[in-house]
Amino acid sequence: MDTPRVKEVIALERTNHLKNVGFVSTRIAGTDGVSLEIEKWAHVLERNGFHCFYFSGENDRPEETCMLVEEAHFLHPDIQAINEDCYGKRTRSPKASERIHELREFLKQRLYEFLRRFEIDLLIPENALAIPLHIPLGVALTELIAETGIPTIAHHHDFSWERERFLVNAVQDYLCWAFPPNLPSVEHAVINSLAGHQLSYRKGISNTIVPNVYDFANPPPPSKVCPEEIKASIGLKEDDLFILQPTRVVPRKWIERSLEIVHLMGLENPVLVISHSAEDEGDIYNERVREYAADLGVRLVSIEHMVGPPEEDHNGTNDKKYSIEDIYRCADLVCYPSGYEGFGNAFLETVYYRKPIVVNRYSIYIADIEPKGFETIDIEGFVTRRTIEKIHRVLGEPGHRERMVEKNYELGRRYFSYEVLERLLLHLVDRLQTRHGSL
Repeated sequence: MDTPRVKEVIALERTNHLKNVGFVSTRIAGTDGVSLEIEKWAHVLERNGFHCFYFSGENDRPEETCMLVEEAHFLHPDIQAINEDCYGKRTRSPKASERIHELREFLKQRLYEFLRRFEIDLLIPENALAIPLHIPLGVALTELIAETGIPTIAHHHDFSWERERFLVNAVQDYLCWAFPPNLPSVEHAVINSLAGHQLSYRKGISNTIVPNVYDFANPPPPSKVCPEEIKASIGLKEDDLFILQPTRVVPRKWIERSLEIVHLMGLENPVLVISHSAEDEGDIYNERVREYAADLGVRLVSIEHMVGPPEEDHNGTNDKKYSIEDIYRCADLVCYPSGYEGFGNAFLETVYYRKPIVVNRYSIYIADIEPKGFETIDIEGFVTRRTIEKIHRVLGEPGHRERMVEKNYELGRRYFSYEVLERLLLHLVDRLQTRHGSL
């Protein structure tokens, strides 16, 4: 490779007018937290005159704005093989090191191509420099940034030290160097205060807290689908209580607590509805949840196959699906008993759709959300009779419920709106533009 020549081709003009933004992630599709926040960041940037483009291994954005590279996906067989060889052990094989560097070089060249094709002058790696699910991509990004000095906002959602699966590893060299890197052209954004403290303490990297947000300035429009239709389509009767857990089926979501809530309500008609799938986490926990539901006598319904944007089949007709917005509107109560969350998208969604919520007091909720004054039905890791009494009051007293959800909506507007994101994000861009112009 002729590195000086390639660098010359994509060299950025020294200007204070950054306009083309390149988001980079392993997956930019679906309703996972990272993909949702990318959409929000892009919306805010585009309404301020920026143009957004996307590099990933899976993508559901407009084709003309995307560069799809299969090897960038964390589920690519080569990446899974590397992870199998590098986590849960202290040494890695020479073959794993060789494959990491082969893919690093391949992905770096594709990233250079991405910069050239879309004339990218502001890079936003989304979690790709934080959680080490894809080591070659993180190292490739780090080298690209070091070689070009491209202005970069590294948006971090999860760090390696926050997940048990990464604590024992054979890639500490890469983790220290690239997850995340400490480079002069990079501004670091974290989604909660605890992550910000740890990043400063562990890496000596200053950072900005940019919380997850929702568009509270624009209330949800009226639904085109009535709740009765949704209930009927999933086998519920009109008077059944729709208890929603809007999460994936993974252990840290603590779905057992929601099952216990429905069981202890002591009513004949509540149904627990799960909106998302187990995805890449396997089926063991899913089986455990279903067995526990059977033991408690709780009716459990999974609707992940029905939730998503309408899609056209081969005949050009729509395979109708309900949006997550439709599902929230249908809910009588939302359960969010997670043991750990990086922030809490489902919490903000519940507030936005004005639904009462049962929430476990996970660490980030305690630090960054609860102090704002939201009115919830909270639990401390387990369900009590007092919890159930509060639920019965919320469901049985419309006036009390209305006051609760309206208060929460106004707090969401104040602390977690697009306007809050806009102020913080544009400040980071301004800092990079000033720094970039002086280089």
